[in-house]
Amino acid sequence: MVTDGILTLRQIAERMGMTESKFKAAVKKSGHSSVAPRYFSNRYGEIDFLLQNKTDIIPAFLLRVVMYVILENEVTAMGMYFNPSNDGFKQALNSQIYVDKTGMIGFVNSIINTEQKFAAVSRARRFGKSMAAKLLVAYYSKGCDSRALFKGLKAETLLSFESELNKNNVIMIDFQQHFSSAKGKNEPEKVLERMQEKIIQEIHESYPDSVSENDIFLPDVLEKVNKVTNEQFIIIIDEWDCLFREAKHNRELQDKYINFLRGMFKGYMADKVIKLAYITGILPIKKYGTQSALNNFKEYTMVSPDQLADYVGFNENEVRTLCDRSNMDFEECRRWYDGYSFDNAESIYNPNSVVEAMLRHKYGSYWTKTDTYEVLRDYISMNMDGLKDDIIS
Repeated sequence: MVTDGILTLRQIAERMGMTESKFKAAVKKSGHSSVAPRYFSNRYGEIDFLLQNKTDIIPAFLLRVVMYVILENEVTAMGMYFNPSNDGFKQALNSQIYVDKTGMIGFVNSIINTEQKFAAVSRARRFGKSMAAKLLVAYYSKGCDSRALFKGLKAETLLSFESELNKNNVIMIDFQQHFSSAKGKNEPEKVLERMQEKIIQEIHESYPDSVSENDIFLPDVLEKVNKVTNEQFIIIIDEWDCLFREAKHNRELQDKYINFLRGMFKGYMADKVIKLAYITGILPIKKYGTQSALNNFKEYTMVSPDQLADYVGFNENEVRTLCDRSNMDFEECRRWYDGYSFDNAESIYNPNSVVEAMLRHKYGSYWTKTDTYEVLRDYISMNMDGLKDDIIS
């Protein structure tokens, strides 16, 4: 333990709202000479404040370390997979057309640490699944400050908005991206190992006292961190079913994946460690024969979206507003895209088709030209687990 008779590292870490292990990791790195010019120039105001007001409680020789920690906390706490940034949501907000669906945060907050905290959203592609995942990452992740992004949006008016805003350890997994990367390296069978290695490395950087660089199984890592810190995790997986669609004949790989999912989401560990699990896919869980690994998930499907019905697509008021802004005929838009109706939401429009029509100023069959349509047509024709019979009936 390092002291000079005034404060220990633990006390300084506590004053900065950090764990001692994370502070020590930053101390170890703080000797990097390449960092010094950047943090001194970017943080002059805070250094000046410390020099003038904090020398009585923080030893002068630790000022450099403290300032490094401030920068390190901002820069490296934001990972690609663990506590990622809000860049995805920021990009959506910057788009030519953005429809505010942030109200869904209210419902998702309501299921945190309840029996309903495992949520599986099943929809075709281009129905906003990935957009919702980016929204949730931006809201929950400790790795960013998203308050300004939500200013003026529906989420800001929610009673629960402040309770979880950027206060959670979030793991974001885009399984399509990981599988594509593994295939690109001609080693698709190693997708699970490579994916876990990347995530664990980022967790290790934040919790070096709890996680070893040699750890290889993500569920065990989460349990280790929770045991030491009592911190929970929010897991968001986009395209969780990618492997079953793109490696549908590789039974060995599917079995490994099912074991991974079971380790993540079943049993006492999951109940204690997982604060929320939100996964998205194309078909319902039962269509892949993975019930044993995911039977604790509440499903929100295209047929029964329940509380998420209004977030399947655009509602009539939203579409009317878009038509007004784009000088497009609303009745014609209704004729083309008003294709869905649910108990909790009447007249839901295909979001991809509406956006394309507004941008092109021309109505057309845009969704049927996407790869999603081809994939679903193949699955329907195969009548997997009675899918075709379900649709016909």
